[in-house]
Amino acid sequence: MSNTPDAQKPRRRNRAKPETPKPVPNAFVLNEQASRPRFGFLDDTAIEELKSRAFDLLENYGVIVIHPVASKALKKAGAKDGSDTGRLRLPRALVEEALKAAPKEVSLYGKKPEFDMHLPRTDGGFVMRTGTGGHGYVNPETGAYRNLDLAAAAEIAAVANGLDEVGFIAHPFVYGVPETTADIHSFGEIVKRTHKHQWMQPYAKENVEFLMRLAAIGAGGEAELRKRPTASCITCSFSPLEFKYMDTEAIIQCGKFGLPIHACSLPSAGGTAPLSTPGLVLMAAAEILTMVTIASLVSPGTPVIATPLMFTLDMRTGSALQSCPETLQAASMAVQLMKHGFGLPTHTYGSGADTPDVDVQSMAERALLGQNVVLSGVDIMGGIGQLECATVFSPVQAVLDNEVGTMLRKFIQPPEITDQSLNWSELSSIRGGGHFLDSKHTLELCREQYQPKAFMRQDRDGYEAAKRYNALDQSRDMALELISAAPKEGVLNEDTNREIAQLISDADRFILDSANSGATSVI
Repeated sequence: MSNTPDAQKPRRRNRAKPETPKPVPNAFVLNEQASRPRFGFLDDTAIEELKSRAFDLLENYGVIVIHPVASKALKKAGAKDGSDTGRLRLPRALVEEALKAAPKEVSLYGKKPEFDMHLPRTDGGFVMRTGTGGHGYVNPETGAYRNLDLAAAAEIAAVANGLDEVGFIAHPFVYGVPETTADIHSFGEIVKRTHKHQWMQPYAKENVEFLMRLAAIGAGGEAELRKRPTASCITCSFSPLEFKYMDTEAIIQCGKFGLPIHACSLPSAGGTAPLSTPGLVLMAAAEILTMVTIASLVSPGTPVIATPLMFTLDMRTGSALQSCPETLQAASMAVQLMKHGFGLPTHTYGSGADTPDVDVQSMAERALLGQNVVLSGVDIMGGIGQLECATVFSPVQAVLDNEVGTMLRKFIQPPEITDQSLNWSELSSIRGGGHFLDSKHTLELCREQYQPKAFMRQDRDGYEAAKRYNALDQSRDMALELISAAPKEGVLNEDTNREIAQLISDADRFILDSANSGATSVI
């Protein structure tokens, strides 16, 4: 925290602390709850058309796969050489077989059972996660921007631990450590500081095994990690239609350690994918289907979560956008296609903005994005706390996002239409000038109303009397309280922290000293 003069510090208020926290008919439909409201741009015919195009693209043109183990496995299973070096054409039957074999349910475990998540949720809802990949951090007390460091990673974990809608925490990029092993340092910091599920993102092929080992230490050993995977791993395509060695190695290692895979495609319309929304969605689908197919061959039985993270290039400036109308439409369509078309658990951005600050634009964009993908059926909403197209993290924004998530969860619960829910007996006999304030029905339901924690419901007089203290001020105070209340050394014991520190030191020594030696593992 900075040494801001007392007169400039945000005012605090006494308040309660935050509390802990119909299917499309086709062969690959996911068994989901019918009670969830449905929205989407794709009807059954459009979903079938995009499915057919994805199969055709993979079968007749194919993808480039660098990793020799995956390439060999694909060829053995029937893949044919494509038009250029390393390109493989994947027969439709091979991809369909992989889809049918892919688990349709996935469990993301916490270090404590109260943080376990099972997808799809029985209530038809969703889980949320913090943003990853951002290089910048907004100080929650001063609003000052800086490069994201280990201290910021610790604060991210502290805030996420206290937000009831945040199901798991992604490690960010950090400065102040060797760049080559920044992922290991950052992931180790998150593992130390949360009992919630953690999401890892490898930065280099040499780092994958070290990240897996860190996850095992946090879980209490390899056997415990396999039994209850307390971490999961992102593996990304290299759009358009290529797959780097590192990401395929991550799929292989996930199979060895029992970790679920988030098969992630990050195409940019107009850059690495066609500018049209359907073309962007098709690119993501083809890349995710390839990862599902690779996983089925090199890590059979490993859960794969379809993760289309959609972007659109602003053709005037070249900037990537995640909350423009085109991206919103693509995100909805991608969720429909991957979940309702191919039957996979699905994860995409459900929060985020193209503005660099916690402002009115940010709130408008992320509210639209969240409602859009929730109604489309998403299982995991990513991006909590992220700004500036997923490059910056703000704890204050994370608190606000948690509030939006609470509202969305309440919003998608469809009410029953019954005599009891309508209060029919009283409604059909209410006297002239009557009211329902003292109704038994009102008393039974009043505690089920949504009650905000960060958002506020002041009248004008109260607002002015509080010197216009608003939801932004409230969220800032909540973030600061969560940070200040976090255990200084994290949530694990001293011996486990020491083991984590030793492994990070070993990773630095091995990876940095052996970068050009050709060595592949020290584990």
